[in-house]
Amino acid sequence: MYFIKKALLVITGLFLTAFGTKLLTISHLTFGGTAGISTLLTFSTGISWGVWFFMINLPFFILSVKRLGILFSVYTLLCISLISILSGFLKIAPTNGVHPIFIAVAAGLIIGSGVVLVLNNGASLGGIHILAVYMDQHLSINRGKTLFITDFLIVLSASLMVGMVNALYSVITITIASFLAGKFKPQQGAKSDENNIPVEASL
Repeated sequence: MYFIKKALLVITGLFLTAFGTKLLTISHLTFGGTAGISTLLTFSTGISWGVWFFMINLPFFILSVKRLGILFSVYTLLCISLISILSGFLKIAPTNGVHPIFIAVAAGLIIGSGVVLVLNNGASLGGIHILAVYMDQHLSINRGKTLFITDFLIVLSASLMVGMVNALYSVITITIASFLAGKFKPQQGAKSDENNIPVEASL
């Protein structure tokens, strides 16, 4: 029952993250991390976001397997695979007429909530999230800070493709999402679950 509860929370988190990312893509906004890189590659190549997201994340498993454990890595691989599939099936109506700032805020809240559910239940969305979890556990650097800095740099570089204005709107998204990811974490001293999945320390 415990495992089923965690699995349902992770799946909910994946759905929210996929939905928020799709919302950004159809609004010509972007995000940070491997999700943002995948969005930019989708804009430039026409290949689906899910395909790029899966391919870009594969190299990060070297770090994940070596430093965070095989079980965590397997869960993360499953998460990446599932979110790649979900993004391909999700269909969202065009956001014409909606101001980008509202899209940015909504996407930040949605993605941030999804990331919290995934990270707090023993998995990650790969890429920068793996790095963030590693630095949080081993270097005591808050995962929200790592996500914000890396995402900010990626979105800044994305301004060449989506425009400076849209890039600035995208910064709103990553600010909200990284704040949520850094704020809502398991309490310090919380134990790993029965499967020895890593649990991040809080501030």
